[in-house]
Amino acid sequence: MSFINYAAREINVKIVFYGPGLGGKTTNLQYIYERSNPHQKGKLISLATETDRTLFFDFLPLDLGSVRGFKTRFHLYTVPGQVFYDASRKLILKGVDGVIFVADSQEARMDANVESLRNLELNLKENGFDLKTIPYVLQFNKRDLPTAVAVDTLYRVLNYKGEPTFEAVAVRGMGVFETLKAAAKQVLYDLKRR
Repeated sequence: MSFINYAAREINVKIVFYGPGLGGKTTNLQYIYERSNPHQKGKLISLATETDRTLFFDFLPLDLGSVRGFKTRFHLYTVPGQVFYDASRKLILKGVDGVIFVADSQEARMDANVESLRNLELNLKENGFDLKTIPYVLQFNKRDLPTAVAVDTLYRVLNYKGEPTFEAVAVRGMGVFETLKAAAKQVLYDLKRR
């Protein structure tokens, strides 16, 4: 749920990068952060433990356009990849305005992708959201690896509702901003309809 700061004339929205462990969520966010205007971003905050490189979230406010004269500030989060951290995943989804699912294209990670997508659907429901109606984008990451599954197979297995889908190599930035822009566009459209 977006938050409106009338004094600053800002609408704050939350986009969460979701997906299996080591699929590229943090890499996407770091790439966006590193290439964003230093005057338009806050600090990148990462909380890590011994067992997961990103336990809670990476945080990045980012300005991307306006709605009815209000600046729109995007707060970008990642969830921990392992389902073991399900309580953290649920907490991070609280108040979400849009979701980017980062799928790992490697054949050996297909089950983890499916499990994470089902987990996303359940956790959204527990937070009062429906994956069928929330702004949602699907990214097929790690397309450069020799073990990458064909795009049409990934689409057949992971596509949920005909959502925008992008191929990516997050470590090189391929498809990263395109994915974010598609999610931001959906969120802004959703805000304007309210």
